Amino acid sequence: MKRARALALAGFAGGLAAAAPAQAGEVVITVTDVRSTKGVIRACMTTRKDIFPKCINDPDAHRTVVPASTREIRFTGVKPGAYGIALLHDENNNGKADRALGMAPKEGYGFSRDAPVRMAPPKFADAVMQVGEGTSRVTIKMRYFL
Repeated sequence: MKRARALALAGFAGGLAAAAPAQAGEVVITVTDVRSTKGVIRACMTTRKDIFPKCINDPDAHRTVVPASTREIRFTGVKPGAYGIALLHDENNNGKADRALGMAPKEGYGFSRDAPVRMAPPKFADAVMQVGEGTSRVTIKMRYFL
């Protein structure tokens, strides 16, 4: 009888542990191949595929602006989930991605999973990465069209 009760309590306690909410973690982004230290790097991370890569109107997005000399960007308090990360090397620090002839990007960009850029920014599905508890690390290479 005591053994049955101990097993029941252990099962109950195990069920509580399984039901515990996931802990927020940290995402560390290593930025490579930045061509100059002019301006800033704008970084955003979102779970919303409908607004990726801009992260606009997403109150849950993680965003930061750091000097272009920065090679490591950290987001803390990140809930586990599927995220896309976008970086912009805003060399003139005007808050937007400048384009030549209205199409070709004049400034550097990079995406999680090195998502390809063809005639438009990548799709969320190409950039999505899973973030869990603890620290997730990702390296993003800056690319320049011009």
